[in-house]
Amino acid sequence: MITVERVIKTTPQRVWNVLEDGWLYPLWVVGASRMREVDDGWPAVGTRLHHSVGVWPGLIDDNTEVTDVEPLRMLQLRAKGWPLLGEAAVRLHLSEQGAGTRVVMEEDAVSGPGKLVPKPARGPGIKWRNVESLRRLAFVAERRP
Repeated sequence: MITVERVIKTTPQRVWNVLEDGWLYPLWVVGASRMREVDDGWPAVGTRLHHSVGVWPGLIDDNTEVTDVEPLRMLQLRAKGWPLLGEAAVRLHLSEQGAGTRVVMEEDAVSGPGKLVPKPARGPGIKWRNVESLRRLAFVAERRP
């Protein structure tokens, strides 16, 4: 897994509020362009976000599914971007750190074309994307009323 982390200057509850609002996914996830639907009960195990990835007009419709969850502590996802990217396992860990929240994000390709790229070649791109995703997550969580 490729791992990045950031301390967000707000409570775990406020960070979790962003994660549990599936409609906010494209605001903080780099590459997610738009939401089409959020399953009822998100983020329960088995629920999905139906999103598009890419840049218009080359958008790909796919979904991200919750594979494990511990509210306020951990969210594990299977993100899809077929046929170009394949699938990735993503895990977000939240923990209190002083007055803030330490968020650790782990991700790696698990199937499809992305898995064919050697880890030393795919790792830097995933790391860059997730550093930016956590930066965006911080912007949203720290500024929501």
